[in-house]
Amino acid sequence: MSKLLLIYAGGTIGMMRHKDGHLVPFDFNRLLSHIPELELLPHRIDTVQVEKPIDSSDVRFHHWVELARIIDRHYYDYEGFVILHGTDTMAYTASALSFMLENLSKPVVLTGSQLPIGDLRTDAKENIITSLEIAGKYENGRPLVPEVSLYFEYKLFRGNRTVKVSSEHFNAFDSPNYPPLAEAGVEIYFNRDLILPPRKDIFRIFTDLSDKLAVLKIHPGITPAYFKLIGEIPDLRAVIIETYGSGNAPRLPWLQEEIRRAVDSGIHVIGITQCMRGKVLPGRYETGRHLYEAGVIPGSDLTLEAAMTKTAYLLGKDLPHKAFRQAFMQPLRGELTALE
Repeated sequence: MSKLLLIYAGGTIGMMRHKDGHLVPFDFNRLLSHIPELELLPHRIDTVQVEKPIDSSDVRFHHWVELARIIDRHYYDYEGFVILHGTDTMAYTASALSFMLENLSKPVVLTGSQLPIGDLRTDAKENIITSLEIAGKYENGRPLVPEVSLYFEYKLFRGNRTVKVSSEHFNAFDSPNYPPLAEAGVEIYFNRDLILPPRKDIFRIFTDLSDKLAVLKIHPGITPAYFKLIGEIPDLRAVIIETYGSGNAPRLPWLQEEIRRAVDSGIHVIGITQCMRGKVLPGRYETGRHLYEAGVIPGSDLTLEAAMTKTAYLLGKDLPHKAFRQAFMQPLRGELTALE
């Protein structure tokens, strides 16, 4: 019997609805009483929770470090891990852990729910049960999904490719630029060619994430004051710019000048698209060429969640600018499509 570790970080999935209607935290020591079907799985399931479960809207970098350390502490005791997490920042956490868990060769599946586990129509039970099935799925001693993934409403996605797309529907997540790793129906169908192979080097975690970054969204009417406000952040080391379309921005002389000044001062300036689907294509349009001539690093089809967490990860490595740029433009955990 394989062993799986179920980690509770917080969120709606770990709540129960009180008789007066408000939500109260759920005692995870009573998990089996609410999901007796877990006893039918051919796995031993142990549970643990973070020191202080939180609403996912309150997630900060140190919560990712805590989760990484839990996995590190139990890595050789279990065949797979499932993290129960609030939906609002689940895509950020999945992206962060994909970078922090270096040389991963076991499944780490994040899931959650839109309704509390005790509600009659809850989606929590199916999400938990199938996530555990996936985390424990091995063939010939090899895990089928040895990477950080996110399971929700019958689909398994690469964690660092996901975005939350709905606050109302059960299919709350999507992977706009990469197909699902698996789809659950009567059977669970795995898209094996899309899944990363297990790493062969020794597993380790990286926890020195840097929060010295900012996000700037290009919008009509943008002014120099908006850009300069971000530039006044103490010790700023990177700026992620959400551009229009395939990497476009207004042709404002001051914007190119400010970007060039930031790059010359050692700040990494990264360009991603505001669009749900597609990628940045430097130089396709005149309205984008001036950004990349000024030194913007093209982020291809990265989600904002992956761009932010990858930036925090690489800043923590304290790489020189050229090495940072090269590492950022290459897929480290399958998070982007390399530009030709």
